[in-house]
Amino acid sequence: MSATSTAATGDGHINGFGTKPYRSYVLNALLIIYILNFVDRGLLSVVAPQMKPELGISDTAFGLLTGFGFALLYTFVGIPLAQFAETRHRVWIMTVCVALWSLMTALCGLAAPVTIGSITIGAFWILLACRVGVGIGEAGCTPPANSLIADYYPPSRRSTALGYYAMGVTLGGLLANLIGGPITDAYGWRTAFFVVGLPGILVAAIFKLTVKEPPRGYTDPPGTLRRARPKFSEGLKELASKPSFWTMTVAATIAAFCGYGIASFQSLFMNRSFGLSAGEAAVMINAPVAAASAVGTFATGWLAEKLSKRHPNAIAWLAGIGLTASVPFYFLAFTTKNLSLALIGLIIGGAIKYGYLAAQYTIGQGVVSAQVRAVSTAILLFVVNLLGYGLGPLFIGALSDFIFNMQVAGLGAPDLTRKACEGAARAALAAAQQEVCAIAHPQSLQRSMLITSALYGVGGLFFFITCRWLKRDMVAK
Repeated sequence: MSATSTAATGDGHINGFGTKPYRSYVLNALLIIYILNFVDRGLLSVVAPQMKPELGISDTAFGLLTGFGFALLYTFVGIPLAQFAETRHRVWIMTVCVALWSLMTALCGLAAPVTIGSITIGAFWILLACRVGVGIGEAGCTPPANSLIADYYPPSRRSTALGYYAMGVTLGGLLANLIGGPITDAYGWRTAFFVVGLPGILVAAIFKLTVKEPPRGYTDPPGTLRRARPKFSEGLKELASKPSFWTMTVAATIAAFCGYGIASFQSLFMNRSFGLSAGEAAVMINAPVAAASAVGTFATGWLAEKLSKRHPNAIAWLAGIGLTASVPFYFLAFTTKNLSLALIGLIIGGAIKYGYLAAQYTIGQGVVSAQVRAVSTAILLFVVNLLGYGLGPLFIGALSDFIFNMQVAGLGAPDLTRKACEGAARAALAAAQQEVCAIAHPQSLQRSMLITSALYGVGGLFFFITCRWLKRDMVAK
C-alpha cells in the first residue's frame, strides 16, 4: 500500500477549502441536489391515493415499489460508485447521477401496460423498472457529497454543514408534497412525475459548471498520513476497529426502517382514516411535518456542534433522545380521530426524531480517515437503505395486508380484497361488504403504523450505546 503525507503547512484544517461565500454556495448546491433526490424518491408516496387504485395493487406491492424495489440496486450500486468516488472526480460523478435519476423519475409517468408479441407486461412492472433506475442514479449522490463536504469544511464546522445537508431528506419530502400533491389533484399522477423529474437535468448541468472539485483531504490536519489508492478491504478493516460506527448504523437502520415505512404510507393513512385526497394530505399534513422535520435535523447538528467541546458524544445522545421521545407523539397521531391532533403528533414526532440524520453522517465520516469517507458513507447507506428503506415500507404494507385479511375474515367477509375497498370499486359492493371495508381498510394500516413507530425506541437505545466508544473512535476532532 502506498502512502503519502498531507502538506505540513496551510490552514485548510482550520478554514476549509475556498472562500466562505463559495463554501456556502457549494453546500447549498449539494443541499438542492439532495432535496431533488428525495423529491424524486418520495413522489410515489405522495401520488399513492390516486395511483394505487388505478393500478390496482396491494399494500404489499406498494411497499415493494416504494421500498425494496428502489433500494435493492441503490444499495448494491452505491458501494462501487463510492469506491470510484474515492479517487475520481466527485463532481462529475454526481452530475451524471443527478441527470440519470431525474430522467428515470420522469419516465415513471409513462408507466402503462406494454405488449410484446403475446406477452403483456403490466404497468406495475414498468413502474418498478423505472424506480430501479431512479435508485441506480441516486446511489451516486450522498457518498461523494459527504466526501466533498468533508474537504470543503474543517472538522470544527462539519457537523453543522452535514446537518444542513441532511435537511435535504425532509425538505425533499416537503417539496414533493407541495408540488406533487396539488399537481396530482389537478392534472393526474403521471403529470406530477414529469413536472418533478425533468428540471433535475438542468440542475445537473449547472452543478457541473459551477462547483469545483477540491483537493482530496484538504481539511485534514498537517502531517496526516494518506493512502494514495485505498482498497475497499482497507476501508472495511478500518471500520472493523470502530464499534461506534456499527452501533450507530444499527440505530440509523432502525430509524430508517420506521421513518421510510411511515412516510411511504402516510398519505394513504390520511386518505383512509380522514378521507383526504392526495393533494389535501400533501399540503395539509405532509408538508408541515416535513418542514418541522427539516428544522429538527439542522438543529441537532447545530446543537451538537455547540456542545461538542464539553460533550464529545452529544451528536449520538441527542439523536437517541429524539428517537425515543418521538414514540408517544406517533402513537397520538395514529390513534386520534381528530385531524388537528394527528397533525400535531406528526409534527412534533418528526421534528425531534429526524436529528438522527445529522448524527449518522457526522459519525459515519467522522470516525474514518479522509481516504475512506465516501466508502464509509456508502457502507452505512448500504445497510440503512437495504434493511431500512428497503424493508420498512414493505414491512408496513405486508403487515397491513395481513391484518386486513384477518379482519375481513373475522367480520364474515373472507373473500373481500383490498382492491375492492379502494376508490370507486367500493361503491359496487353490497352494503354489508362496504361496512367491512369501512372498518378493516383504515384499521389494518393504522395498526401496522403503530407497531412500526414503537420501534423508534429501539433505535434510540442503540444511539445511546454508541456513546460508549464514540469519543475514542472519532478521527475528526
